[in-house]
Amino acid sequence: MSGLFASHNRIAIVGYAHSEVVRRTSEPLGITALRTARAAIEDAGLTPEQIDGFTSSALLPSSGEHAAQDGISVVTSDWLAKHLGGHAHYVAGFQGIGQLTGSLSLAVNALASGAADYVLLHRALHNPAGKYNDNPTTEFAGDQQWSAPQGFFGALPAIAMVCNEYCQRYGATRESLADVVVEARKNGARLPWSYWHGKPITKEDYLAEPPINDPMSRLDCDIPVQGVGVFVLTTADRAKDLPHKPVYISSQAFGYPLHHRIPLHWTLDEMMESGVGLAQRLWESSGLGPADIDTAQVYDAFSPFVYIWLEVLGFCPVGEAHRFISEGGIDSDRPDSLGTLSGGGAIGNGRLHGLPQLLECYLQLSGRAGERQRPTTNAVMSYSAPHFGGAVVLTNDPA
Repeated sequence: MSGLFASHNRIAIVGYAHSEVVRRTSEPLGITALRTARAAIEDAGLTPEQIDGFTSSALLPSSGEHAAQDGISVVTSDWLAKHLGGHAHYVAGFQGIGQLTGSLSLAVNALASGAADYVLLHRALHNPAGKYNDNPTTEFAGDQQWSAPQGFFGALPAIAMVCNEYCQRYGATRESLADVVVEARKNGARLPWSYWHGKPITKEDYLAEPPINDPMSRLDCDIPVQGVGVFVLTTADRAKDLPHKPVYISSQAFGYPLHHRIPLHWTLDEMMESGVGLAQRLWESSGLGPADIDTAQVYDAFSPFVYIWLEVLGFCPVGEAHRFISEGGIDSDRPDSLGTLSGGGAIGNGRLHGLPQLLECYLQLSGRAGERQRPTTNAVMSYSAPHFGGAVVLTNDPA
């Protein structure tokens, strides 16, 4: 991939809707998704009959014996297209780790190719009853035999290893991590749909929380929740006739591990190496650079991801993100900051797989962020870790 993104500023987000985010609910996820989809379509000034494209990723993030039932614990594009009605011409689901950015790429490609005129992009997250990663297995085979019996199971131990490596190499501390978490929770507490609405925390609250996998505590992780976010996309030409200011997709890029190891056995260098390549492709294909970006909504399912994304995207030197943040570089109350996590992110909303990042970019660029509104022309959002996820540059100035 080289040169300007082939669909540069040709596709736009034109509407959205977001459900309330709750810990658990008896309402089937499909019902929440249908209600949210209809609200997004109405917000875009359209009708369900006009929606002819559907993209999503239906991955159930909890592991173990939890069953994935379409319309109950997951909502696929097929299910939503069938139950929403209308005339679907393009229905696709992304398979992989970069769920939201991957689904967005499917929507962009469908519109750019003419396979659809109006695409509904959704992500629906379910929090099953019981233990989130409940696994009754007493024996492990294959790669997991070398890690799971020792408690190295799930994402947190892997991220904690990378975080420990970062702290030892660059001097970050739990006090540094607290700055990320407190900022996310401050902003999430201001949002009426957030699970953490009205519940900010202090640095003292954070430091009082015992580590689970040193140096990370449960406050460094996004909380599993149930919620749905939906976006409506169309071509730039059609977007001009719709009620809200269009937000254009300028470029997108994806990462992939350059080294193949036992699953979840990652290193800091491997994340950074893949991330640097992703960032080079992203900036080259957008025609922009870090200095042109007004807000960077980077992924924060685990607090150290904020360090890694800020560094690979070029917003601060390698090893300096913890100082950049501690000095107010992402403080949403400072007009000269990047405003990272101004929409609460994952830590400030709940485990929504990139929805808060994309939503905050859309709201800021379309001028719909209310009291959080900042002067914004160009924005970037990222999802997952750089060696598995993706990043997107968005703008409200298609010139």
